[in-house]
Amino acid sequence: MANSIETYHEGGQWKNRPQGNSRASNTHETKAAAQSVGREMAKDRGAEHIIKKMDGTIGERNSYGNDPHPSQAV
Repeated sequence: MANSIETYHEGGQWKNRPQGNSRASNTHETKAAAQSVGREMAKDRGAEHIIKKMDGTIGERNSYGNDPHPSQAV
């Protein structure tokens, strides 16, 4: 999803940015604080929120609209 929000760790800080951007939109001392702001950013944009672990791997994904893989009703 092009406008996904990514929460990640870099340079001793937790950060948020729209996926594909090279610079962070905001920085935080804790993962919880960054995750909270990233969630609100994703909700405001109707986007996916990608939360990475300290090692850079994806730990969690949450969709707040325009789900790229919606469940199929049977």
